[in-house]
Amino acid sequence: MTAGLGVQLLVLEILCRAAGLGTAGWLTGSTFAVVTWAVLIMALRRSWTGPFGPANRVTLARTILVGGVTALVADSFAHRAPVAVLVALATVALILDAVDGHVARRTGTATTLGARFDMEVDAFLILVLSIYVAMPLGAWVLAIGLMRYAFVAASWALPWLRGALPPSMARKAVAALQGIVLVVAGAGIVPGVWAFVAVAGALALLMWSFGRDVAWLWRTRGAAV
Repeated sequence: MTAGLGVQLLVLEILCRAAGLGTAGWLTGSTFAVVTWAVLIMALRRSWTGPFGPANRVTLARTILVGGVTALVADSFAHRAPVAVLVALATVALILDAVDGHVARRTGTATTLGARFDMEVDAFLILVLSIYVAMPLGAWVLAIGLMRYAFVAASWALPWLRGALPPSMARKAVAALQGIVLVVAGAGIVPGVWAFVAVAGALALLMWSFGRDVAWLWRTRGAAV
């Protein structure tokens, strides 16, 4: 765990030297690292009883990559980000998203905290990527990254939104699609109009997915409160 923080800072230093990461990016990435590790350690102390496990180590590696993406996006407000590096880090982080769950199932180490850790890393990566893509396409793209946080905020006032959702391949597919579309749009490898259409389509699917889940939670709210 402690080594993870050191690796994150090492990655930021490499980005400074090899990709021209500036002060804003380094400070943002360092803040991300310190806050993430502090929250994770507190969560582990509260509810963790066994070893950290291989699946969580994969998620930890993804967290380090997300820290690098966060730093580069923050730095892009001051000068042009190295797109190839940003896309590479984000792509590997998205690929590893399919690995940690597989490892957890194969090794029998799936836990509630591990699943939450994985979900929070996913959500933050999507938020950061939506911020990056919003710069050329418009602020409406932020709805992709903020939707999950808005759902959580709404659940504070509406307890029935905290109910357990049934497994859904459609939900997983829509969630995975968000990252893929945002990375492609951010890479600038498709014309602007097609990037706009793709991101808008991804947002529409995300709204449908959340809407379907909210409707299901509403119908079953008697069992959730």
